[in-house]
Amino acid sequence: MLLYMSNSAPEKPSTPLHSVSVAGAVVREDGRVLAIRRADNGTWEPPGGVLELTETVEDGVRREVYEETGIKVSVERLTGVYKNVTRGVVALVFRCHPEGGHEQLSDESTAVDWLTPTEVQDRMGEVYAVRMLDALRDEAAPSIRTHDGRTLLDGRAAS
Repeated sequence: MLLYMSNSAPEKPSTPLHSVSVAGAVVREDGRVLAIRRADNGTWEPPGGVLELTETVEDGVRREVYEETGIKVSVERLTGVYKNVTRGVVALVFRCHPEGGHEQLSDESTAVDWLTPTEVQDRMGEVYAVRMLDALRDEAAPSIRTHDGRTLLDGRAAS
């Protein structure tokens, strides 16, 4: 039996390293959406964060929104899937309806506000504004978008 030796190391299968985050696009009856100004970087974003291993997606959305804003929500529907190719984060954004509670700050938020769509575009960076604006659309199918953390890569700007 002949054995052939290779000078190169055997190829290892690629193991994707992704994290999953969830966010709530909480929409009031007047069309305003709930947003936070993050304590760590001062940016305006929808409330959300990393999904915990033991929780359902909907429970994660409810938990994150409540922890960051003090608002209790019901989760209505998935409105978008967003992949940050730079950081390996897949974000699931859900349209939500406020059910109670009151606005309050947390360790993660220095401001909580209800924004108009115009204020969303003015205050948020492109990759976060598009999540909120996608949630305000009446289309049943969720948006699927890719970005690098700052700019959309799929050719469609926030509208």
